[in-house]
Amino acid sequence: MASVLGEQHQPGDRIALWAGNTPEWVIVELGVALAGLVLVPINPAYRMAEATHALHVAAPSLLVHGATHRGNDLAALATAVGRAQAIPVASLAELAAAPARETPVALPAVEPDWPAQVQFTSGTTGPPKGAELLHRGLMGMPAMAVPMMELAEHPVWLNMMPMFHIGGCGLSTLGPIIATGTQLLLDQFDPARVLELIEAEGVTVMGSVPTMLLAILEALDQGTNSVESLEVVISGGAPVSRGARSTRSRTHSARGFVVAFGQTEAHGHITQTRPADEVIDKAETVGRPLPHVEIKVIDTTTGEVVPTGSTGELCTRSPLLMRGYIGHPEASEATVDPDGFLHTGDLVRMDERGYLRIAGRAKDMICRGGENISPSEVEAALEKHPHVAQAVVLGLADDRLGESVAACVRFIPGAGGDFLTLEGWLRERIAPFKVPRNWRAVKEFPVTPTGKIQRHRLLPTFEES
Repeated sequence: MASVLGEQHQPGDRIALWAGNTPEWVIVELGVALAGLVLVPINPAYRMAEATHALHVAAPSLLVHGATHRGNDLAALATAVGRAQAIPVASLAELAAAPARETPVALPAVEPDWPAQVQFTSGTTGPPKGAELLHRGLMGMPAMAVPMMELAEHPVWLNMMPMFHIGGCGLSTLGPIIATGTQLLLDQFDPARVLELIEAEGVTVMGSVPTMLLAILEALDQGTNSVESLEVVISGGAPVSRGARSTRSRTHSARGFVVAFGQTEAHGHITQTRPADEVIDKAETVGRPLPHVEIKVIDTTTGEVVPTGSTGELCTRSPLLMRGYIGHPEASEATVDPDGFLHTGDLVRMDERGYLRIAGRAKDMICRGGENISPSEVEAALEKHPHVAQAVVLGLADDRLGESVAACVRFIPGAGGDFLTLEGWLRERIAPFKVPRNWRAVKEFPVTPTGKIQRHRLLPTFEES
């Protein structure tokens, strides 16, 4: 694959990959890296406007696409977008399987500081931004995280994370390589199928987000599958008390649950629990920093480090940080300060041992089932509807998803409008997981004396009476 791509592209060229979880995804990812090219993963749930934005920002020289993904016609969309040469992933796989050239293409000596991927991460001030990730970060993060898990030799690693996400193409793909293990790639998440694979294939490790883990535990309660082979379950994004305790009892291992916390901009994990940690630490914290990773907790107003146990914004500095956001120097400077610290936008408390507890987010980001959603992106799409005067999008607490998406809408007086129509409008323009599930109509929004909308005052409108 690397030679095939290297024949037509120069090191540093970007190759966009728009497909669901398939074996070809892994082959393309590794081939792109070996050829010194830059992979641009595109969320297969993206609709036309989202994909157009990503491809415009990344400007790839080639777009490799799947056929369909959960009803999304990727082949038709790839042709319609027209931002780059497009080729089906199946055709690229056929080219790679062809007889080798008599004189193979010489592959470059890829350097650790070369760009490896551009991953789009949602922000709070507009459309997703492309974080430029480096080879040293993509390999360095799992090289630090995997040994901390103390896995058995040659683990069988079930990868059910979306491959366009750092958890799927990062740790869950490169981790098994580092551990000389086997990767089982699941095309889409299904808790019953997960349990079948654990039993049939002797799965020893799997990564998840809290939503997935709780669904698997519920399916396990209702079925007869054995999970005796499972040694380590990784859950990222937030502590899951029930998951930590239940996973321990089901795997009969005190080290059976690992909580991690991080960001795409840091190539994945920033903190992680250790096997020897107490169950209460795995249930209520997101662990301590990885080796060679610095953290500090600062006051969001003064920027000063807060006392131990106080709430502040988590900042991190390490060799594992992105180079910046492509095409967004101002956003890059605002995210990584002159001292090299990445400002995560997450509020935490650190105890005297260095363990972190999540206290909230300094940003307005919504985290639904492990997916970050920018409220401003959904608001912008809503406000393009001819009947909408203004919209505010919020995250509501959700037992299963962590947060669900909600919208308060002020309709143009006399224009009419209904929420079912707005849902259909959004589904044609943004990925389904971003579409609000809860709606309220308002005549006016609560604002501060300076005119800023007070989002927190809108939350009670969604509470049950």
